[in-house]
Amino acid sequence: MSTPTYIVLLGPPGAGKGTQAEVISEKMNLAHISSGDIFRENLKAQTELGKQAQGYMNRGELVPDDLTIAMIKERLSRPDCAQGALLDGFPRTPAQAEALNHMLSDFNGKVDAVPYISVPAELLIERLSGRWTCRAQGHIYNSISNPPKNAGVCDLDGSELYQRDDDKPETVANRIKVYSAQTSPLIDYYRQRGLLIEVDGTQPIDVVSQKMLAAVQKEM
Repeated sequence: MSTPTYIVLLGPPGAGKGTQAEVISEKMNLAHISSGDIFRENLKAQTELGKQAQGYMNRGELVPDDLTIAMIKERLSRPDCAQGALLDGFPRTPAQAEALNHMLSDFNGKVDAVPYISVPAELLIERLSGRWTCRAQGHIYNSISNPPKNAGVCDLDGSELYQRDDDKPETVANRIKVYSAQTSPLIDYYRQRGLLIEVDGTQPIDVVSQKMLAAVQKEM
């Protein structure tokens, strides 16, 4: 019986983590496990774990680690994770990373590699604050990578483009600051264990994909 492969993908908002997660999971035939998706699935289906999480959220409290970990473990036990999985959005702290280690040992596995997409804060702010949304249908544009043909107007339905509050530069800068503060201990945790693979995220998407895949496969 082959040992499953587990990869933890790290990267700040605007680094292109979602795109790279799709590439790696497809090329390596691994299930893409997003902690956000798992939360939404459990809440929507009103599973026992989802109901418990909802209780904390309704009280304005953080969902405890053990509940989040139970949701992740249930997801990893499904047949599509038999070969392993790419984890996106979990763990977020060294304590969760330790819990993940214990969990994966139950599946006869361990974290094999931790690719980290590194992008300077100023470039992340530029990327994220360039996002504009159309009022009618919610089509997304980016003034840098995907600008509309006519400034301020949606190509598809002609409605006005506006910038959401969470896409404004000052809000974006704060999101990145919070991410860095929360994630730097986790980055150090994996670096100390020789698992962190830092990839320059300022390069074109396909180049980042190639370098990340090559680095991850080298570790296998």
